[in-house]
Amino acid sequence: MLIGVVSDTHRHTWIIERVMEKLQNIDLLIHLGDNTQDIKEFHRFYSGRIINVKGNCDYSSTIPSDIIEEIQGQKFFITHGHHYDVKHSLSRLKYKAIEEQANVVLFGHTHVSQIVYEDGIWFINPGSPVLSRDGFNSVALIEIKDGKVNASIKAIR
Repeated sequence: MLIGVVSDTHRHTWIIERVMEKLQNIDLLIHLGDNTQDIKEFHRFYSGRIINVKGNCDYSSTIPSDIIEEIQGQKFFITHGHHYDVKHSLSRLKYKAIEEQANVVLFGHTHVSQIVYEDGIWFINPGSPVLSRDGFNSVALIEIKDGKVNASIKAIR
């Protein structure tokens, strides 16, 4: 299974077609918030299932801030990250992942791409495809095959 992960598109809908070109052949798309309105634009280029959470710039009361999702035998904790102080450390996020017994954590908010594997937990931040804070506009691609997770960051140009 291939999973595309994107965060922090911030209503820059012109980038969405390029994002979906980079995430060709995915089975699932996950958007980590900021801005959930962009999901409508993603549907123009992707007909599969989209999971999304709201971020600190989203004001919808119907979209959850956190989701726990079982995907191909892996337990995902999906969040924007602003409630877990991710700009300073991953410790609060790690404690939440342990509490939820998640082995994959997806978060955004920092606009900096990151993949960390610690204590049996994957922490994956796709960065931002349009407003990166590390000069590297990006998304993430996760492959789950034979019960193993393989994550990578893909540049958006």
